[in-house]
Formats: sequence, structure tokens, C-alpha cells
Amino acid sequence: MNHPSRVNGQRRSSGGSGHGGSYGRSRPHRPSGRPSGGGARSGRPAGEFALPVSTTPALDPVSTFQELDMPAPLKSTLARQGLTTPSAIQSATLPNSLAGRDVLGRSQTGSGKTLAFGLALLARLDGRTAQPHKPLALVLAPTRELAQQVADSLAPYARSLKLNLTTVVGGMPISRQARALRQGVELVVATPGRLRDLVDRGDCALDQVDVAVLDEADQMTDMGFMPQVTAILQQVPTGGQRMLFSATLDRNVDTLVRRFLNDPVVHSVDPTAGAVTTMEHHVLHVSNADKQATATHIAARDGQVIMFLDTKHAVDKMAKHLLANGVRAAALHGGRSQPQRTRTLKQFKDGTVTALVATNVAARGIHIDGLDLVVNIDPPTDHKDYLHRGGRTARAGESGNVVTLVLPNQRREMARLMSRAQIEARTAQISSQDPELARVTGARTPTGVPVTLPAEPRQEASRSSRPPSRGRRRPRR
Repeated sequence: MNHPSRVNGQRRSSGGSGHGGSYGRSRPHRPSGRPSGGGARSGRPAGEFALPVSTTPALDPVSTFQELDMPAPLKSTLARQGLTTPSAIQSATLPNSLAGRDVLGRSQTGSGKTLAFGLALLARLDGRTAQPHKPLALVLAPTRELAQQVADSLAPYARSLKLNLTTVVGGMPISRQARALRQGVELVVATPGRLRDLVDRGDCALDQVDVAVLDEADQMTDMGFMPQVTAILQQVPTGGQRMLFSATLDRNVDTLVRRFLNDPVVHSVDPTAGAVTTMEHHVLHVSNADKQATATHIAARDGQVIMFLDTKHAVDKMAKHLLANGVRAAALHGGRSQPQRTRTLKQFKDGTVTALVATNVAARGIHIDGLDLVVNIDPPTDHKDYLHRGGRTARAGESGNVVTLVLPNQRREMARLMSRAQIEARTAQISSQDPELARVTGARTPTGVPVTLPAEPRQEASRSSRPPSRGRRRPRR
């Protein structure tokens, strides 16, 4: 594959020996001036900003992975994984990202965004070797769980090209992560806070990063990571490729797009950004006195469920209540150590836990095969949180239900939220004993016999390995 490729009507060299042919380091021709950000706002959903419109035509989408100009090991790995037909976002973006274009992509949760950027990123790294402390590519994710899922998804493809990959997240010993970087890794998947810690310590340098990806960029800005993300991207060479993917794109990421992406090809394969046609939405009006009983009956269903509440305290309290009533429940939130969070997710995936009670930390980055129900015990306050919570079900074309329990004083705000999310939900007045609750959610009366989950291992003493804090505390995820 040591042939030149065409980008923006220009011929691009292979980037030199050892740079993987047309996946090399050279940058496509940059048009004069910055993207104007033009384009009429009419017809856009409320709250959406005017995306920068590329002056360069996008390459045509593909219908099979075999059509793509990728290294053979990547295609072989896709075949072994049973993947032959790209999803809509993969079909649209991969021809352009493989050609070296900056990409701004939006698609519903569970639609294959990880491979949409991951295959192109790994193809660009093919045949290259990183120096100690100097990764060649970077993926930033807002939560530890999403970072780990991205790393797990890309690992078999990285192995096929003999590329090293490591995950850099908080809550784990920083010395171990520094050691991995010292040995040389081509790809780092990281949360912004921990990566900044490693950069500040001198354990990681970003001056060789050729491809940088922001996954769920809007969530990173919402969580307060904008200063860290900006500082990281400022250290990445300006001639590299940047890709930004998310299920929602709004004004919060406008600064990142305009500052760090050059002539980006924009793909928004689903205008409602998360309203999956295979997903049913139910708003169930409940009384204050019956809300907990209703949630408990739902959790006792024959099948798994993720249940969202607003605070860590409420999550812990609900998980204990469910265990006392015979439901194999576990709590997941930012106050738990990373080993505890990893163990809880493993127990949920293998069926040891049937009801995962969580804060928004679980709203992104968790994929459970066959999960068909998400319950908002506490309604979210932001429509994007609603979309991402619900996105844990009905993934990759499967069906699922999203149920929100709404108190009388929450009805008006919930109606506004659903309008902003462009979702029409089925609404009903419900009680814990109502047959309609059982029909919609599979709810049943709990056994009332307390259950105990297997004991957790002792928490890893990772706190001592963290660097001393310097100045203002960073958002913790």
C-alpha cells in the first residue's frame, strides 16, 4: 500500500518509510483561511450550533469494509469479529478519516463510533513504533468506563498490527501507567485529568501525537474538562489529524471545533442524535409515597436493568434497599474506587448483578449485550443526559425501553426536557401494583429475602501513588 492517495484534490506522499504507506504522517492540503462556520441555521434542532461547513467535498460512503483502503490485518480482524457491513457512521466517516481528513461525527449511542475513528487511527499507525514516553495517537474520553470500553474494543485490532495500547485513567496506580508509557506505546486512551497528571510529571510527552480523537466531546465540556482538553490539544502538533465524535453536538463544543479542527468533514447520520427507532420511551407518573416501591418492583423483574439516580448517596441507599428485598443489586458512582467500579461492571455483565444502580457515571461507556430496560428513578435535568442514559439500551439496532418515574412536581419540567430531546413518550399514571407496570417493565413483587453479593476484594491503595495536588482540583470521573 505504498501508493500516494488523493486528498482535497492534491497528491499526498506516503509520509516516508515505516509510516504505513498512505496512512503516513503527512497532512492533507489545508485550504486558505479558517472554516467560516457558515451555513443557514434554519431547519436545525433547537440548541444546535452552526457547524463549520467544509469547502472540500467529502468522499463517498462505502457499503463494505473490504472497499476501504486499510491494512489487511484490520480487515481480517473485522471478519473474525463477524463484521462485514459498516454502520452508517462508519460508512460515512471512514473513507475521509483514512484519507487524513479532520472529522466531526455525530451518531446515536451504540452505532459504532468507536470503530469509526478507531480503524482509521490504527491504520495511520501501521508500521510505526513509539519512543518511550511519546505516544503516536491519543483518544480522550470523559469517563473511566468509556475509556476502558474504547480500549477493549480496539485491542484486538491493535494486536493485529502489533501496536501497543494502554489506558490512562484516574483511580488506578499512576506509577503503573507511567511504567507502560516508559516502555513505549503507540496509542493512549485516556481521561483528561489523569493524562494531564502524567504530562505534568514528565511521564508522557505529546509532541509525537499524529492523530488525536475526542470521544463524547460534549460530555467532556459539560463535566468541566474543557481547560484540560484545551491544554492537551495545545501540546499536540498542529499538523496532525483531529477527529471529534459524539452522540450530541451543541454549542458547548463549538470552541473546540473552531479552534482545533481544520476544514472538517461533517457527518450527522441521525438528525435527532439519539432517538433510536427501536427504543420505546415511557413517562410514568407516580406518587411520592409509592415511588420507591415502584422502582423496587421494576428491579425485581426477570432480566437486567440499569437504574439512574442523581446522587451517590441515593444510589448507595437504593442498592442496599434492593439487596434487602431480594434483588441482586450493586451501586456504581464516582465515589467508588476504580477496582470497585470495574468489578461491579464485570458482575453486571456476567449476570451476578441484575440491577445496576448508578449516577450519570454509567450514562456513557457501558455496553451490555441484550440490555432491554433503563429506568430513570430520578429524571435527568438535561436532555443530553436523558439521551445518553437511554442509550445503554437499544444498541446496534436491538430493541429496548426507557422508563422515567415522574413525581407530580416534576411533570412540567419533564415535558420540556422531552421536547428538547425531540422524543414522544407514552405517558401513564402508575402504581407499584398496576398490571400496566408489569406489562411495560416486567415488574414483579420482590421476594423480600435479603441477598448478599460475593465479598469485594480490598480496595487498592492507589491514593499514595497519586501526585500531590497542585492548585485547583480538577473534575473527578
